[in-house]
Amino acid sequence: MAPLSTGRIFMGQGDCTWPGSEIEREYHDNEWGAELHDDRKLFEFLILDTFQAGLSWKTILNKRENFRKAFDEFDPERIAEYDISKLEELMQDKGIIRNRLKIQGAVKNARAYLKVREEFGSFDSYIWSFVGNRSIVSSINGPEDYRATCPESDAMSKDMKKRGFAFCGSTICYAFMQASGLVNDHLNSCAYKNRI
Repeated sequence: MAPLSTGRIFMGQGDCTWPGSEIEREYHDNEWGAELHDDRKLFEFLILDTFQAGLSWKTILNKRENFRKAFDEFDPERIAEYDISKLEELMQDKGIIRNRLKIQGAVKNARAYLKVREEFGSFDSYIWSFVGNRSIVSSINGPEDYRATCPESDAMSKDMKKRGFAFCGSTICYAFMQASGLVNDHLNSCAYKNRI
């Protein structure tokens, strides 16, 4: 089948089945499962994954640009300095998920992120250490093969909690690992499985 004008290299038979909308498809094709080593982008995915807890990923993707604007382009130094007035401003922003605990968690995570970055030299070094600096390539033949956690996400969650991160249970850590390519959970038959 010929590629679509959207830049798709494959569509249809064999593709991952979870992207049900154009925004999810674009995310799947261009980001999900691709190895990521940029600290700022890793921080963005961490924050977005914490806001996604209990919601659909499509909801987060549809609000992603609003999150970028509201959270100073995911600048951890700026977010770490947010005060009560900024938190109240965010609570009034209809373009993002207005959950007080998650907003406070983003500030807490920015502060923990800065400490980790200082200790390890980069957030990338810290995060990738949980997978031995190599992406885990899962064998996924169908939806029944997907999992919500793994031993590495359990270890990441435990360590992140110890370091003061919020909203970092093993399931959220696993979703973060999928998003940033620490885990490659594309279907074995998906054209994007081996793009990395």
